[in-house]
Amino acid sequence: MTATLIFVIAAYLIGSISFAVVMSRVFGLSDPRTYGSKNPGATNVLRSGNKKAAIATLIGDGAKGWFAVWLAERLADQYGVTDAGIAMVALAVFLGHLWPVFFRFVGGKGVATALGVLIGLNPWLGLATLVTWMVIAYAFRYSSLAALISAVFAPFYYGLLFGIDEKFFAVVAMCALLALRHSKNISNLIAGKESRIGSKSAAAKPPAAKK
Repeated sequence: MTATLIFVIAAYLIGSISFAVVMSRVFGLSDPRTYGSKNPGATNVLRSGNKKAAIATLIGDGAKGWFAVWLAERLADQYGVTDAGIAMVALAVFLGHLWPVFFRFVGGKGVATALGVLIGLNPWLGLATLVTWMVIAYAFRYSSLAALISAVFAPFYYGLLFGIDEKFFAVVAMCALLALRHSKNISNLIAGKESRIGSKSAAAKPPAAKK
């Protein structure tokens, strides 16, 4: 139980690393929480016009979700971490992204991190979900719509591949939270006000140099 708790706490801390904020600072961009959707995620960083920063954010946020789950599974037998413990780790790293302790609990919506978690649980699960996102994103050009539909299908894919277990419920909880974080996007989609992938924000400019 102690080992599981340590893994869960470590996963939350890993999830709390906001790569959108970190990479924006590295590339000299404005804080992504100050323009566009104000969401510290890859899609909003892309609105700065800096594709390299957006890609780095996407990879970083996805990698942290994968790494936390992969590490727990790799060391599970050695430290007595059960499937229930791995499920808690998967949820903890996602919660860290949503409410990061390092950034005053203001985090992103969790799409890339959720994908990383799914890949960590099983590569085929992650691939199926990624393909779903890509098809919807390509067809409609709305990142939020692609994320919402993928969130609906991810638990279905898991149940189809592995049945109902502790990890399944972690996936359901993660996808429900992801959908909840997109509540404003849902309203914008209905109203026809949602920004499409690749649209730039006028406020997404590098910080002014200090004199």
